[in-house]
Amino acid sequence: MADWTSYYRNEDEEEEQEDGEQSAGEERLTGRDSLVFLVDASKEMFIKGEDGAPSNFDMTMQVVRTVYTSKIISSHRDLIALVFYGTEHSKNPNDTFKHVYVYHDLDEPGAKRVQDVDALRGEKGAKLAAETLGCGPSSLGDALWCCANLYSDIKLRLSHKRLMIFTCREQPHGGDNVKDRQARTKASDLKETGVVIDLIHLMKPGGFDVSLFFRDIVSPPEDESELGLQLEPCEKLDDLQKRVRAKEQKKRATARINLCLGDGLNVAVGLYATAVTARKPPPVKLYRESNEAVRSKTRTFHTQTGSLLLPSEIKKAQTYGKKQIEMEKDEVDFIKKFDDPGLVLMGFKPMEKLKLHHHIKPSVFLYPEEGEIKGSACLFSALLKKCSEKNVYALCRCIARRNNPPRFVALVPQNEEVDDAKVQINPPGFNVIYLPYADDVRTLDLPRCTSASQEQVDKMKDIVTKLRFKYNDAFENPVIQKHYRNLEALALDMMAPEEVEDLIMPKVEQIDRRLGSLVDEFKNLVYPANYNPESKPAAKRKTADSGGGAEKKPKVEVSMDQIKVHVQNGTLGKLTVPVLKEACKQFGVRTTGTKKQELIDALMDQLSS
Repeated sequence: MADWTSYYRNEDEEEEQEDGEQSAGEERLTGRDSLVFLVDASKEMFIKGEDGAPSNFDMTMQVVRTVYTSKIISSHRDLIALVFYGTEHSKNPNDTFKHVYVYHDLDEPGAKRVQDVDALRGEKGAKLAAETLGCGPSSLGDALWCCANLYSDIKLRLSHKRLMIFTCREQPHGGDNVKDRQARTKASDLKETGVVIDLIHLMKPGGFDVSLFFRDIVSPPEDESELGLQLEPCEKLDDLQKRVRAKEQKKRATARINLCLGDGLNVAVGLYATAVTARKPPPVKLYRESNEAVRSKTRTFHTQTGSLLLPSEIKKAQTYGKKQIEMEKDEVDFIKKFDDPGLVLMGFKPMEKLKLHHHIKPSVFLYPEEGEIKGSACLFSALLKKCSEKNVYALCRCIARRNNPPRFVALVPQNEEVDDAKVQINPPGFNVIYLPYADDVRTLDLPRCTSASQEQVDKMKDIVTKLRFKYNDAFENPVIQKHYRNLEALALDMMAPEEVEDLIMPKVEQIDRRLGSLVDEFKNLVYPANYNPESKPAAKRKTADSGGGAEKKPKVEVSMDQIKVHVQNGTLGKLTVPVLKEACKQFGVRTTGTKKQELIDALMDQLSS
């Protein structure tokens, strides 16, 4: 019979499993994401910038390559296409559209596609593009029509369809009203089918006026957090990558629940994970002869008869006071359920009551879901504004999913922030801070240390002042980066992987230059003379009584009466493993296991019979 405790997983493990189920189930329920890059291949795109700056076409290809590689790592099942318009040569299904070149159809990104994009970068790439694509008349309407056909040819279910237009020409048709009207009509048709059209306009001499043509082409903001059409063009590669990254990432809620503010007053909200631990993907087991992926199955057998057990034949049990309590699965499910998922407002507290040690797990972000309950965004915005003005946080009881235990959470207000390029840095909403229960708080008995003198404190302040630097929270994990660089080198047949800069390593030479003699002065104030931190401490000499041998641990002895008392009271679990092993020897209990629970079970069986 299965142990009841095995049904209750560790909370962190449960969340990891739920995250996996969420990501796997997302595609099953809503489909895949798709992205089409529609790139202008006119002569203006190939003009280099000042002081040897890369051309707009070269920057676009670098961004496309970055998205390809990031999708391979994070969302390898998404579909991506690359289409050029304004080309001399044509390549599309049945060659229906002139001056439109479909470089990549809508398909999953792969190593071959990354190599194809790499071939279009730099001076050699510009020459290859001139030979392969060429420059010709432009018809954005035909290009949008071709992209619509790419979407219609896909038989898979698509959850999110996005099309990005890269160009430095504010009037692609040179004022041709017929072609302008055709492009607006086709863009409207695409938007009606659920395709989101974004304009990534690039810098050109004299600026870029979006109101001349493209204002009617792009899609309106999907929600209040979207910035929609940005008026300033991209001039630098970093700005271009930021803008593309902000648009191509689709926000998905890990849970959608109601925030109950009172009797009959509910606000629909979504929980979003802003930080998730990045892990290396697990290795896939392959059959050695065919390299096909193998799958593992778990089956449960009866220990005595060896017969296969069905799920309906398995119960859950837990020992309580020498009695085994058995339960069916639905009974365990009923015990685990406290209430329906949701947030219930308990009250408000000043922000100074929230301490740093109250954060027992990563926070999530709370944002309204206007599509679930009308008026949620308005009420949510009012609550956010008042909490921010009064500098308070909302205390709530939270049950994120079914069968999840309830937690107390603090809703900390966060106002919207944008950078100079009008790209959103922080969205408006609440950070959900998980608070500890009284059982989670530990009382530490810390040893007392000698207090530092004022002279030592002042010297350390000087050291801290010297070592201050501008903090950048974009530190990449060197282990994961090295792992993916090696995989990328193998997949793309590169001679050697790209070098990974370890940003978490201290700059020793720069630190030594800044500090100068401060370190020696501090050591003279704190440590004894001739102190060397790199020298190993002298080994302790063995006493003569020990005879030079290793000191033996004292033998643990427990009387039989004491063991019987523990069995009667059900407190065998308080004894250590060495004590339990010694007790097994005294009672002549034979056990092959060394785990604590196995020793307890063996003693219980022996003394209960």
